Parts: sequence; structure tokens; C-alpha cells
Amino acid sequence: MSQEIPDNVEKPKPLCEACAGIQRNWRRAKGHAELHQGLNRKEPRRHGQVTITEYQCDRCGTNWDYENDKNNLNVGWSVVPR
Repeated sequence: MSQEIPDNVEKPKPLCEACAGIQRNWRRAKGHAELHQGLNRKEPRRHGQVTITEYQCDRCGTNWDYENDKNNLNVGWSVVPR
């Protein structure tokens, strides 16, 4: 049984082909040429602070965070709901 998203809730937009090809949760994975870099922020982790950079795709509008934590290879790209 599938559940429909109510009309008052913003439905997620589909990822463009380039965004769909980004490997998530891997620190050394590449983005793509149409990602526009935004702000950087620092966030605390057990071992210290890490840098997270915000990106937005010029083609499909998807918002991404890229976490650069040299102590954790299983971070990297993640889609950000906004």
C-alpha cells in the first residue's frame, strides 16, 4: 500500500542525471560541474571539528552537504532536505 504525500507538503524534486550519479557517504567521491558552492560551516565531532560545505545543483536545484572529515571515510556527500 503506497502513501500519498499531502498537497500542503513540498514533494521532493527528482535528481538530475549528474546528481543521481554522485556517490553518497564516501569522503573522496566527486561531485559534478553544475554544483554551485555555498557556505562552509564547522560542526563538532568526537575527535574535533569538521568542515561541511553546502552546494546546490544549478540544473535540478538539489541541495547537498559535503562533509570533509579525515577521520571518517563514510561521510562525504548527502542530500539536504530544505
